[in-house]
Amino acid sequence: MEKYKFLGFFSGALGLDSGLEAAGLESLAANEFAPTACKTIRRNRPELKLYDGDIRDLTAAQLTSDLKIEREELFAIVGGPPCQAFSTAGKRLGLNDERGNVFLHFIDLIGELRPKYIVIENVRGILSTPMVHRPHSDRDYAGISPFDEEKPGGALLHILARLKDAGYEVSFELYNTANFGVPQIRERVVMIGARDGSTVPYLFPTHDQEKRYDLAPWRTFQEAVEGLTAAPEAAKFPERRLQFYRMLKAGQNWRDIPAHLQRAAMGKAYDAGGGKVGFYRRLAWDRPAPTLVTCPTMPATDLAHPEENRPLSVQEYARVQTFPDSWIFEGNLTDRYKQIGNAVPVKFGEAIGRHLKAYDAGELAGKTAAPIPLSRYRNTDHRSWQAAHAQGWTTGKLF
Repeated sequence: MEKYKFLGFFSGALGLDSGLEAAGLESLAANEFAPTACKTIRRNRPELKLYDGDIRDLTAAQLTSDLKIEREELFAIVGGPPCQAFSTAGKRLGLNDERGNVFLHFIDLIGELRPKYIVIENVRGILSTPMVHRPHSDRDYAGISPFDEEKPGGALLHILARLKDAGYEVSFELYNTANFGVPQIRERVVMIGARDGSTVPYLFPTHDQEKRYDLAPWRTFQEAVEGLTAAPEAAKFPERRLQFYRMLKAGQNWRDIPAHLQRAAMGKAYDAGGGKVGFYRRLAWDRPAPTLVTCPTMPATDLAHPEENRPLSVQEYARVQTFPDSWIFEGNLTDRYKQIGNAVPVKFGEAIGRHLKAYDAGELAGKTAAPIPLSRYRNTDHRSWQAAHAQGWTTGKLF
């Protein structure tokens, strides 16, 4: 395992790091800023070197000295820089956000340490975030900004340019983790870069919704929580919402509340646009869970148990994110939901690690493209995204 040493940054509860270790990589150290996540790391991996602070306080010289490593010795540097700056639900300040700036320091460390490979995980919003975001109210009458730095996708274009300057050719795609054995429909961008300038191929799925091409079927929520015997530790829905949840069965949402009660249940959201499928959402037993968020009781992103009148428990959260039952999350209930909801599913991290090792061993030469779409959106892989961006168009829904 000596040749597979890696450093993890923005490690959170060690979802990605643990997955890579399950694939046979060796973690030398982790970096995390959030105090409760640091407690979780120490509780579960007390022997692991932990840099518990701002990544901007770390230097390549310090890391090489502390860890007794040379430049270009690491197999990989991995991390999921804070996604709020790129999330479609946030202000989308991109690299102007303080959290965006830690992304750039992360790239600087990569350039100085020169690992053989890099892995960067982020939300779908990174594909369309501009370098500078101007509020719609400040734009011209057509809603279009005239400046290049305000064009959709500008932040990612800048990130790719910085990585290329550091010597890395980067491929990326938007993946649904359900296609890799995770019982959750969770879409995340994964960027993989190689120091030798080669292009690492996309991950090859192991599971498919329709069981095509001899791939295994998607894992369901029922499979995920099977055998879970611990008493559920869960937040609570207020009684005002519980009265409507009692009307719903597994797999249903607000549209299944009797029509004459829907306006009362939804309030002002009733007249809002969109499908609003996250309101009063009970999970289905026979499907993967929806994307786990950092709080299961927010009205627009409810994550209710299929039958019981409560949100998913932290134990169910952990199972869906494929953490082992032995993994202990520190902090109060809110802290634990947040850590688990922010994590990379362990099983997905393992798929990334196995892919890297196979590529490094030359086992992917001549491997054909995935037989199923890797994303439900168009122009989310690095080739089509760059071509579309050059024409002034970014991503769009495929089906």
